[in-house]
Amino acid sequence: MRRILGALGAVPPLLVLLVLLLWPGQGAWAAAPAFTLPALPYPANALEPAIDATTMTIHHDRHHQAYVDNLNAAVARDPALKGLSLEDLLARASKATAAVRNNAGGHWNHSFFWASLTRPGQGGEPSEELQEALVRDFGSIEQFRSAFRAAGLARFGSGWVWLITDSEGKLEVNSTPNQDNPLMDLVPGGGTPLLANDVWEHAYYLKYQNRRADYLDAWWSLVDWSVVSDRYSAR
Repeated sequence: MRRILGALGAVPPLLVLLVLLLWPGQGAWAAAPAFTLPALPYPANALEPAIDATTMTIHHDRHHQAYVDNLNAAVARDPALKGLSLEDLLARASKATAAVRNNAGGHWNHSFFWASLTRPGQGGEPSEELQEALVRDFGSIEQFRSAFRAAGLARFGSGWVWLITDSEGKLEVNSTPNQDNPLMDLVPGGGTPLLANDVWEHAYYLKYQNRRADYLDAWWSLVDWSVVSDRYSAR
């Protein structure tokens, strides 16, 4: 760039400005990242005591940011991925590199997770429509919660536990390893996600250490049932 500027020494200033704007990686026309980190929809301490502020800050500002940064880098390396949405990337996960699959999943999963939570005690109850579906497919609300908790405890290592609707509208609980999710074409029995809990240790270890069961139990106080109910209505 220095040599270019030297060669432009005798060129009119407006032309120099145009060159700087058009030069790759320079000026207002530099390519923006394909994906960005969404802000938390509440302060980092809003979910205490169930999830502490330090965990939330590290989880969002470092872990989620890393997924976004790594996804942008992976997409930039493959011209065929230019312009694809996050959902497009998930739908073709079976054909993606590990970097795209893991980081696209990490970005989508965390964005979905933050939006599913609210301050303790402010999440309300499932809509009447959703309650009826939970009773229909699990027997009772309590049996649904037990199935969800059991799936979270049974996930070996890192992963997620989900409430989804399948292609026929039936509610199901399942779990996925790592950053996989039910929207990926390689996940058996995929469906439309309604609710998710993150059971990676970075989501709870500072407060709960190895007590994943305690984290899963406390987490229910944070679920924003209005959001989950809206997702069910829009399925």
